[in-house]
Amino acid sequence: MLSSEYFSIQQKDKIVYIQMPILSATGLVNHCFSTRLGGVSSGSFESMNLGFDRGDKEENVRENYRLICDAIDINTDDLVFSSQVHEDKIVIVEKSDRGKGFTKENDLVGVDGLITNEKNVALVTSYADCVPLFFLDPVNKVIALTHAGWRGTVKKIGAKTVQMMGAHFGSKPEELLIAIGPSIGACCFEVSEDVKIEVEKMFNHDIIDKIVKKHQKNKYMVDLWTANEEVLLEVGIKKEHIQKTDICTMCHKEVLFSHRGTDGKRGSMVAIMALK
Repeated sequence: MLSSEYFSIQQKDKIVYIQMPILSATGLVNHCFSTRLGGVSSGSFESMNLGFDRGDKEENVRENYRLICDAIDINTDDLVFSSQVHEDKIVIVEKSDRGKGFTKENDLVGVDGLITNEKNVALVTSYADCVPLFFLDPVNKVIALTHAGWRGTVKKIGAKTVQMMGAHFGSKPEELLIAIGPSIGACCFEVSEDVKIEVEKMFNHDIIDKIVKKHQKNKYMVDLWTANEEVLLEVGIKKEHIQKTDICTMCHKEVLFSHRGTDGKRGSMVAIMALK
């Protein structure tokens, strides 16, 4: 079964989900990162598939959302979905956006990050190996969810989220609390030379050795957790305010959906967060 030194594994009935103590301790948000356990989907989608675009039956996905949202006390009518393309576009959403991607058409096209300062607006981003970034400004009451695959990480989407929260809501980096959620770890994320070169462009030489390690001929292992942590530290986030995952999706593909671990035959997990 899934375990973590840093995160909290929760269960309600058959539904298993993950919460981040750094966020829960504030009492300001309802949130989770889902697992693949406790839903109604079957086959390669078994069982908590939360992706409408994977080929699963729509009624199953909708029921899965009802189950997971009920577990964390969020109304499905409040959900606002991203429309991810592995880029660095971030948008601010509000009450008028509720239901986009779930009860009405989603016009938030090409979006990998969502920010809001309004209560009962439930942000949703989707995953199956990429890095979920949870942001909370406990002073100004602002939240954000950002999807950081390797391309988003290279584009420093985490830093851009921090900067956008500051520009629009006065959020100060030193006051933000951030969780780097379950995703593919350095143990499993093997990349080729072209990706390694792109990742190396991100940082000074003294940092890159912590992120990229030679594996075999023309193959490298990349640590996206540390990469995103360094991106956040660069813009003034306090190290003690970052809770970094120790859960690799590919290592736990029986509990978490992993694109690489199943050759793409999988459902999707989500990060969900809303201000109370």
